[in-house]
Amino acid sequence: MKYRSIFAPSNAKERAENFESYWAYTQDHDGPILESEKDLAKKKAKLASFHTQKVRSRKPLPDADLFYRNFVEWRDQPAMLDRKTLLLTCIYKFARHEWAGISEAWETIPTFGESKTVTEKISRYHLCEEFCHVRLFHEMFRTFQLDEVEWVPFPKLTQKTYRMFSKFPEMVMSPPAFVSELMGMSFYLAVDRLLDSVFADEPEAKTRVRELLHEIMTDELAHIGQRRNFIGPLGIQASKLMVRPMITMFFRDIPEAKYLFNIPSMVREGLAFDYSQVTPEMIAKSWVPSYCIGR
Repeated sequence: MKYRSIFAPSNAKERAENFESYWAYTQDHDGPILESEKDLAKKKAKLASFHTQKVRSRKPLPDADLFYRNFVEWRDQPAMLDRKTLLLTCIYKFARHEWAGISEAWETIPTFGESKTVTEKISRYHLCEEFCHVRLFHEMFRTFQLDEVEWVPFPKLTQKTYRMFSKFPEMVMSPPAFVSELMGMSFYLAVDRLLDSVFADEPEAKTRVRELLHEIMTDELAHIGQRRNFIGPLGIQASKLMVRPMITMFFRDIPEAKYLFNIPSMVREGLAFDYSQVTPEMIAKSWVPSYCIGR
């Protein structure tokens, strides 16, 4: 199968058809919404299966206190720490931003019962998927015997910024929201490439973390197309211009990122994104906009 760039042109009719297609896919993929729990039925069952068949690392981290001292903000020098701790603190910091953003958006967008359009229903459902991802991230930490991890709120100014962003008109919000999904996939691909080397001595834990990560990536892959679907010709050009500064600035705020990843390469990956960057197996479980399939 050949794929076109995620920045490929689309028209309003195609996007309307793709919203219906995505909505059918995501309901089948995740099951009924459990709004009071910020959850989805099939996601909840999948997490329960991970808990039932739990996997834990053979050994704790070399110094778990280093993780707990640095997982919210760095108090030590990142270059001096082992790569396991670096990668896990980096994952936490990335996920914490995700958690903060969706928590603020949850309070501002219409509830599922109040949603009148397909796109409003998709948005509420999408947030539930993201809360499910936070639970999967949490299970990654538990896999490495980090059972005391908490989701620490950001300072009030940061929370207010996320809240304001969620209130922007769709036309203004859609390009940066789309780029944030692209950034997420670039990050997950980069993490996936590191797992074999960083956790080479923990094969069972590494396999479990990859399973958890791929659950998230399957959704993220669909989210890229879903967020792309909100954007017309002018917005997609604006989005392309945002990729480099957004990825560069975001990871500049995560000190350990430069010790783990090639940030310029992640930028190039975002700009060049098409669905051939992921495995056919993942695509088969996910959703692709029709206008990104080669013709």
